[in-house]
Amino acid sequence: MSCITKQHVGKYTYLYESTSYRDEKGRPRNHKKRIGKIDPYTGETIYTEEYLARMEDAGRPVKQEPRELSDADRKAMQSASEVLDASRRYGSYALFRDLADRIHLLDVLRKAFPASFREIFSLACFLVESQEPLAYFAEWMSQTETLPLTVPLSSQRISDLLASITLDQRDAFFSEWVDHTAEDQYVALDITSISSYSQLMESCEWGYNRDHEDLPQINLCMLFGESARLPVYQTSYHGSLKDVSTLRTTLDEVRALVPSHALRVVMDKGFYSQKNVDAMLDPEHPVHFLISVPFTSSFAKRQVESERKDIDRLENTILTSDGAIRGVHKVRAWHTKERNVPLHVHVYFNPVKAATERNELYGYVMELKWAALADPERSDLQKEFQKYLIIRKSSKQESGYTVNVRQDVIDKKLNTCGWMVLLSDVTDDAQEALDVYRTKDVVEKNFLRLKNTLDLNRLRVHSDVRMENKLFLSFIAMLLVSALHQRMKQAGLYQKYTMHELLLKVRKLHAVRIKNRRILQPVTKEQRQIFQDLGMDVPVG
Repeated sequence: MSCITKQHVGKYTYLYESTSYRDEKGRPRNHKKRIGKIDPYTGETIYTEEYLARMEDAGRPVKQEPRELSDADRKAMQSASEVLDASRRYGSYALFRDLADRIHLLDVLRKAFPASFREIFSLACFLVESQEPLAYFAEWMSQTETLPLTVPLSSQRISDLLASITLDQRDAFFSEWVDHTAEDQYVALDITSISSYSQLMESCEWGYNRDHEDLPQINLCMLFGESARLPVYQTSYHGSLKDVSTLRTTLDEVRALVPSHALRVVMDKGFYSQKNVDAMLDPEHPVHFLISVPFTSSFAKRQVESERKDIDRLENTILTSDGAIRGVHKVRAWHTKERNVPLHVHVYFNPVKAATERNELYGYVMELKWAALADPERSDLQKEFQKYLIIRKSSKQESGYTVNVRQDVIDKKLNTCGWMVLLSDVTDDAQEALDVYRTKDVVEKNFLRLKNTLDLNRLRVHSDVRMENKLFLSFIAMLLVSALHQRMKQAGLYQKYTMHELLLKVRKLHAVRIKNRRILQPVTKEQRQIFQDLGMDVPVG
């Protein structure tokens, strides 16, 4: 479905043919194509030749009729156009600038990119506010007051910028940023897949896709500070690599950037392996860690069996935001090739979760059984049938089959319902270990925000260098998103707005320049309250 929309840019009002569609995720999107403009002095609509020809071919010719204006009308329209040309949205930039100053982002950018930090920051602001591809940046920039740019950023200049940022410059930024943010805090590590249609990027490879898409991908690995709740470091790997394959490389990169820092990493069970734990225990390059141990590991199963009879006691109770659970701390010997290392093992049991998981498992298996009785050859459930059921042909049954539950499989799954095992080299308190591990959700939530808010579900670039630098721009944007998220959460603003709604409210604040004088439009009551709730100064002229 198409409609014609207007967009003010410079002295002209441009006309766009806007077509609505849904992307591969089912989300509503718009494709805009410029079809003409309105002359600011005559008010005449001037369509492009391509649009006129297309409408003629479609049997819906469009006529352009010139409009005659008096000198007074022409002068009034010119004055109004000059005021509109001088008007720029200011509110969102004021918010982003305040956030950047508070986390010292601009200072770090300026050191690493003295010639282009303005452009990088402005592009990051655009990604956060507009949620549009970089091709629309020039239009956004013409309407928004931000840092003065060295040169206007057309699509070609943005492409040139993405090709010009060097690895040394990015490393200089990360070295300064990690040194600024990572001291004396845990950093949570996780990986996400970002797919691409491009066949030209060497790092885009087929591998395990976490979004279950049949596309080549790159793996994006990110570290988040658990206390500051800000991204700390980002790197990318070939799409065929698994989580456990990237841990050592990522840690080596961070060590090289800031050799003086002692790393404290919290990770989920996807990073667990004997080799990874041994690597973090390397006495020459130690890494303090807290990691969840999966029940595919015999180590985790042994810890559960050793505590199964005695863990459900009052003295083992740990209070959480979701209610009381049980937890115990033990010291166990970890056997590496060279030595035995004592490690802290934290074993947890949640009786409510165990009962819920048991009930859900029973319900699921019974649904499978009824489905098998109705149609034992149902193709979409064959894998689940084989996992939980024993189906045999039988002439004695009316259906021709007998269906029985594999009780050994059920019992095996029930053995670990409600249990969790955490392993650490330094954290010796079960309550502290659980609290630290639970804050790891900042990584998962920020990865979702990275893909959805910053429109990174697809890499719309066709070279590895541009890909790396677009991901770097997204990292800068993620710093702004994370900082804003924390302030909105602390102020309780999510009860009133989504982040996008809040940005739409503040962006309406405009600043106008008339004869070299800057005039800020009045701040509305709602805008003033938003800035105050965020702990920021209300913008003044």
